[in-house]
Amino acid sequence: MGAFYAKELRGDAVAGATVFYPFGGPDALTVLTLFPGHTQYVLVGLEPAGTIPPIHRMTKKDLGDELAALRQSLDSVMIRSFFITRQMDRTFRGQVTDGLLPALMVLVARMNQTITGVRWIRIEDDGKVVERKPEEKVAGRSGVEIRFRTGGDPTERTLRYFSVNLGDGKLAENAGFQAFVRSAGKMVTYFKATSYMTHRKEFSIIRELVLSNSRAVLQDDSGIPFRYFDPGTWQLQLYGDYTQPYGSFRYLIQKDLQQAYKTPGTAKPLDFKIGYGYSRIPSNLLLARRKS
Repeated sequence: MGAFYAKELRGDAVAGATVFYPFGGPDALTVLTLFPGHTQYVLVGLEPAGTIPPIHRMTKKDLGDELAALRQSLDSVMIRSFFITRQMDRTFRGQVTDGLLPALMVLVARMNQTITGVRWIRIEDDGKVVERKPEEKVAGRSGVEIRFRTGGDPTERTLRYFSVNLGDGKLAENAGFQAFVRSAGKMVTYFKATSYMTHRKEFSIIRELVLSNSRAVLQDDSGIPFRYFDPGTWQLQLYGDYTQPYGSFRYLIQKDLQQAYKTPGTAKPLDFKIGYGYSRIPSNLLLARRKS
């Protein structure tokens, strides 16, 4: 992934952009690897942000059980490259932790980053981010912010996670989050293993937010359907190979994307496995760069 970034993602559309990862949950592992060196990351999922476990739980007697449970909660992203929603429901809603913060902190730290601060945040109606108390929860607005540094680099970087329902029924009423996305400035969006949410009509608002506000979009086939990328607006590059969606999503096959992959010389090789199928079907990525 690091080699892929160095070769394929450098350039004006991506460099220095805020990395926006809808449906990403706690997957700091992928964004920090695929987009190294960026200073702003925004991840979104349904799970609560959570808190840091109190120190009295981290006794010598309990530490083995605590770490084993947390390690198990990360199994799916380590093995399959994505988090499984049902597994997160059984882990991050009080069973192991009360939210995603511990998992995010573990992944950031194990990516050789030094965590310098954590604060609990919320989005105001105008899209501005302000601090909140850990126990304060605002539906569709609550989040957490992790600040960290890389090695001896004095630059402080920020990873934010927000618990937001991105379905049209909830997002239409969430003017603050929409304003936050629109005010993000230069933005590159990443989609992976989304359960094909943006293929559905009830996720049209987040789809249009991404298409209207992103300088670039990197995604597997579970992201925005191929037909929405107008060649007059977007410069497209395909990677890997696309046959059909895996498993229960196979009915969402994109014949236009399938045809694009069949055109000789269109797709470049992809040297790593990612997304659904976890090596049982070919992996694919699409990079769309805005032309102007």
